[in-house]
Amino acid sequence: MSLNKLSAVFLALCLAVLCALPVEAEAAKVRAAFVLLEGIGDQGWTTAHYDGIEHLKKQLGDKVEVSYTENVLSAADAERVIRNYARQGYDVIFGTTFTYMEAMYKVAGEFPKVKFMHCSGFKTRPNMGTYMVRVEQGEYLAGYMAGLMGFKNVGTVATQPIPEVVRGIDAFTLGLVRGLTESKAKFDADKVNTVVWLKSWRDAVNETALAEVLAAKKHDLIRQMADTADSSKAACLKGVPAIGYGTDAAKYGAACALTSTTFQWGPVYVDIMKKIIAGTWKNDQVFVGFEAGGVGLAPFGKAVPKAVAAKVLALKAKMEKGEDMSFSGPIVDQAGTERVKKGEKAPDKELLSMRWFVRGVSGKLPE
Repeated sequence: MSLNKLSAVFLALCLAVLCALPVEAEAAKVRAAFVLLEGIGDQGWTTAHYDGIEHLKKQLGDKVEVSYTENVLSAADAERVIRNYARQGYDVIFGTTFTYMEAMYKVAGEFPKVKFMHCSGFKTRPNMGTYMVRVEQGEYLAGYMAGLMGFKNVGTVATQPIPEVVRGIDAFTLGLVRGLTESKAKFDADKVNTVVWLKSWRDAVNETALAEVLAAKKHDLIRQMADTADSSKAACLKGVPAIGYGTDAAKYGAACALTSTTFQWGPVYVDIMKKIIAGTWKNDQVFVGFEAGGVGLAPFGKAVPKAVAAKVLALKAKMEKGEDMSFSGPIVDQAGTERVKKGEKAPDKELLSMRWFVRGVSGKLPE
């Protein structure tokens, strides 16, 4: 046999062997579905979650397939949407608001092979965990900044009386009192933060009206807590500074905003999805703060003195290293009862179920 024929035979044998080898299939993408309370352009809570979804896609785009449904306003709608995603075989479903807790808990019991993650709730199953960020850390810093600047008659437009909102109000007030104390200002320790209730996550008309009422009653700073910047913008129009919530209120027209406390869901979603991909996911109650990039502060407004900004950022740096002073004792409630002893911190279980106001808050929790 000639050399050329031998070479041809050898090549044919090599090709045959190669064709017989098993081809490794491309790894299937993990399918994640998100159920969203409002539209992705709501300027607040849902916009922050959507930004987190986009961050997830950017970081793990070749490993995940993402879908979402907007404007799921009620628990009944949530149950329907969540069940539909489960039936479609999604690997994990994220419910992005407290409103969905019971609905997700119910559906999770029906689909034990699907993973479920509920935001800001407390119920779990073997296939259902929870996740939340330590919004109280950002609130504490925003309050601290306000106190250092001498604001001692804050008006807060609160939303719904759930633990997330309550502990945010409390943390802001604790930071406010610390800042006022450090600045050696004279203030009424029982009334530095007056709370009025919107009883909604988003109501532009009433947000504006409540902010205007607070401004008319000579409150020197308006604290926004709703999903839009309307209460902050109303404050600006009345010549009163504001602090935004959820996203940067200054980006949505509140030029007087001193800063905003922001939700940074992206790092949280990436971490959860990496665990699912790696097969290490558990039905944990994820609860993270600055140390994991879960919360943030928007850029300071021009009215914030550099010395004040430096002090706030110094505390933020400590939080980023894991030192959380937002609920360090001693802490007493409105009635003067000690809730957290000196040298101790409020445990996560207390924070996640908080239904009491600290001293300094003026206002009551709705029934």
